Amino acid sequence: MLKIAILGMPNVGKSSLFNCFLKSRSAITSNIAGTTRDIKRQTFLLAGHGVELWDTGGFDPAHIFGDKIASFNMGAVQSCDLILYVVDGKVPPQDTDKRHILSVQKQNRPCFLLINKVDNENEVLSAYEFASLGVKDMFFVSASHNRGLDKLTQAILKHFKLKPLEAPQVQETPERIQVGIIGRVNVGKSSILNALVAKERSLVSSVAGTTMDPVDESVEHNGQEICFVDTAGLRQRGKIEGLEKFALDRTRKVLEKSHVALLILDVSAPFVDLDEKIASLAEEFRLGVVVVLNKWDIRHASFENILQTFKHKFKFLQHAPIITASAISKRHIPQIKDKILEVHRYFSMRISTSTLNKVIGEATERHPLPSDHGKIVRIYYSTQFASCPPQIALVMNRPKALHFSYKRYLTNTLRAKFGFLGTPIILLAKGKEDSINP
Repeated sequence: MLKIAILGMPNVGKSSLFNCFLKSRSAITSNIAGTTRDIKRQTFLLAGHGVELWDTGGFDPAHIFGDKIASFNMGAVQSCDLILYVVDGKVPPQDTDKRHILSVQKQNRPCFLLINKVDNENEVLSAYEFASLGVKDMFFVSASHNRGLDKLTQAILKHFKLKPLEAPQVQETPERIQVGIIGRVNVGKSSILNALVAKERSLVSSVAGTTMDPVDESVEHNGQEICFVDTAGLRQRGKIEGLEKFALDRTRKVLEKSHVALLILDVSAPFVDLDEKIASLAEEFRLGVVVVLNKWDIRHASFENILQTFKHKFKFLQHAPIITASAISKRHIPQIKDKILEVHRYFSMRISTSTLNKVIGEATERHPLPSDHGKIVRIYYSTQFASCPPQIALVMNRPKALHFSYKRYLTNTLRAKFGFLGTPIILLAKGKEDSINP
């Protein structure tokens, strides 16, 4: 991963620039010299590329820790790929800055000179006197006004011959959670809907195929609006007749617009293969999942046996919460709504790039990536570029060499760290030059 260090004297705005790049108040800023002492490192995206940015303490021999700070700073110069040396544009060029810049240049590290606090064009003209510091690449910036950073970013990309990657897509949490109710015919989907909304919203009968058109109803639970859509019960493809073909198509259209699938399984009899096929729709449409074992009051076997069978037949739903319920007795109906909210929180969750890179980095240290015909496979950095569901790009030197078993290991690591209850995690291996898109 590209490493960039910000150096300079105290009070020139290093931490303010650090915060500008990160678009947060990660580093403490003040007009007290020596506020930053240790080197602060944080990962962020620069035009789609992962960068580790270092905020260093100001060079100040009068400070009680001045020698130590200077030593840390020069160590940062050796470790980083680019140095951004910052000066105060409202103060004339200083000989001290020139000495520090010479020290950087002696270590053969590329150095950009950032003249900070240049707030208008008149100050730009006077700031050209900083050319006397001997740095070819000069940039006039203002951290307080967020000025000049776009030009600086383009110069950094050009220096390292990088192309801008498409910006991550931020998907906002919807005003209401769309929940598609799916299952075989006669498993009790309409009864569950009626119990959830506490009224006869969907027609219930023992006749298979009673529900044809999707039936929707919204309720509020814990301050969040949930829209339930009862879809037509599905049956084996060879047994679909007449209008049911249109019902199947409409069911798929409902799932295209859903966030969470409420999978209803009938436990009054053993599971059948069609249950698995219907459950796979949640995976196909990348939905959050809550599993409801309905008709629990007339279950055909013990809880332990039913759960064991579920784990065997629905291996791809091991991350989904399971609720035993009865539409007739209203068993655990409120808990279904609780779980929908919980799953949706994970479904729409975003992980900061720095946290994600730390977790992925620790995972690769514990179990290094297998080589590709003797060649090293490396993950440069990772970033979550979308949510609903969480989608994470792994930027690698050999993206095609990422084995599905290692991807599963990383997925399990993320689940262990962040939960992601009932939520699919999409991991995409990308090359450095690839745009980050699903």
